[in-house]
Amino acid sequence: MHRLTAAVFGVFLTLFSQNAFTITLKIATASPDGTVWMEKMRQAAEVIKQRTSGRVIFRFYPGGIMGNDASVMRKISVNQLQGGIIPGGGLKDIYPDSQIYSLPLIFRNYNEVDYVRSHMDDFIIKGLENNGFVSFGLSEGGFAYLMANKPVAKVDDLKGQKIWIPEGDYISRSAFQSIGLSPISLPLTDVLTSLQTGLINTVAASPMGAIALQWHSRIKYVTDEPLAYFYGTMIVQAKAFAELSPEDQQSVREVIGAVYKDLDRINRRDNNEALDVLRNQGIQFVPTDKNDQVSWRTMLEDTETRMGKEGVLSQSILDTLKMHLREFRQNQGSGN
Repeated sequence: MHRLTAAVFGVFLTLFSQNAFTITLKIATASPDGTVWMEKMRQAAEVIKQRTSGRVIFRFYPGGIMGNDASVMRKISVNQLQGGIIPGGGLKDIYPDSQIYSLPLIFRNYNEVDYVRSHMDDFIIKGLENNGFVSFGLSEGGFAYLMANKPVAKVDDLKGQKIWIPEGDYISRSAFQSIGLSPISLPLTDVLTSLQTGLINTVAASPMGAIALQWHSRIKYVTDEPLAYFYGTMIVQAKAFAELSPEDQQSVREVIGAVYKDLDRINRRDNNEALDVLRNQGIQFVPTDKNDQVSWRTMLEDTETRMGKEGVLSQSILDTLKMHLREFRQNQGSGN
């Protein structure tokens, strides 16, 4: 009897110890369930659970059910969540310079993106960590294109359009205001309904995003010029991450880091394929008017100047980005 009692106590102690040291990290995202993003993250969570013998559990809240980026950040601050999968623009209140890649028309192609990111991604990740959040890598969202119900080849073609921008996206707001427009700010979850009702008729979105969110069903034209570059990252509050043992932290960094590298590759492929899907569905691609290039470049220059003057982006990060672009363009002979 004594041996049985001791054995039962031993089993109970083992179970209690496992539960006592299990840390659950609750992560919110706007990505709908069933997307590649969510499939990859759930697979990663299972690998981490196995590698840590159940000590680290990830629980995801997809589809924007925890609200917009600002709501997610508030819930992190009160420990209702420990992290989120958030686009670069949504990180501005943590680390404003994280928005640097979103400047309009700053990149001409993916070769420029790859060169700049190879020099600056680690800097952005370090900036987030210095401000209390752990990131495991940045993952490409892709180039956003203007998508509308009438062709937009010149800046003047945007006059009178009802243009959507994400909530809190100060850079996009500033960019459109620099050419005399008043964009409409709405949560991501309201965009499709607003396109259907006519509250908005123009969006800037990646091809993959437009299809996944069904926005493509409400537009007829795509301006064939990359407007801005998007990325996303998963952040976890540093104090929550610090509760993991060093070994478990390393496991999480390795597994999630590998996923983000994989998503980088997958998202670029999927965006390229999505461009073909849009064309095959009869959506027309409109080249920008070559005689109006000065107006488009003014959008970048005015936005860049305003971001620096108002302290939205530090002058040092603006200078660093321009330095790397200048290096790449000179080395590749792609012009200035």
